[in-house]
Amino acid sequence: MDDVMAPPGRALKHVQVREYVRTLVGGSSPGSPAPSERELVQRFGVARMTVRQAMDALVVEGLLERIPGRGTFVARPRRTASKITGYTEEMTRRGLLAESQTLLARREQAGPGVARALSLTEGDAVIHWRRLRRADGVPMCLEDAYLNEVLLPGFLQQGMPTSLYDSLDARGLRPTWAEDSITADKATAEEAGLLEVEPFSVVLRHSRRALCDDKVVEVSRTVYRADRFTLWVQLGQDC
Repeated sequence: MDDVMAPPGRALKHVQVREYVRTLVGGSSPGSPAPSERELVQRFGVARMTVRQAMDALVVEGLLERIPGRGTFVARPRRTASKITGYTEEMTRRGLLAESQTLLARREQAGPGVARALSLTEGDAVIHWRRLRRADGVPMCLEDAYLNEVLLPGFLQQGMPTSLYDSLDARGLRPTWAEDSITADKATAEEAGLLEVEPFSVVLRHSRRALCDDKVVEVSRTVYRADRFTLWVQLGQDC
């Protein structure tokens, strides 16, 4: 690595060390060694604890990683899960105009499956919101969303929002994690009529359990027209 001068100024010592190391390893390949704590102690004339504080910050940030018995190295870029998007956001990303028609919005008692998915007790109050979702004026899917009423007081009385996730975001409950599953199936007669496809046409059934931190905020079951919807999945492999 090229020699880099320690940054001047009156910054706290650990900040000076941290930014020095950040500059030093910037552009280095993953796996390249970071300067040792001893080297940094000698260069800055500070205590080892100060150096450790600076290095800890860069490890937490994901710039460096510690390998026991070997040392500290430039970390590989962290891979993150795909962003959680609602229907409106997803259709906009695909260049389509999203529209929704509410077919049902009411308070219900949770059945065993919904209660288990929402981490509730069977019979607890939930909000059931069924919508026919269109894209560029043509039916795309039929969605049943189940919400924990305790987390959303007054939700039904305030008028149904254009975007569920925007509404959850306004309450500080936007999903931060979701578990999705998709299976192929045939449409029921009711589903086929609403989706404007032939009876028993192939559909994709999408189930989602969405959480905000440790709170389950949404469970949904969506039926997509297989001739209109393509699932995009990003995959990667550690090198």
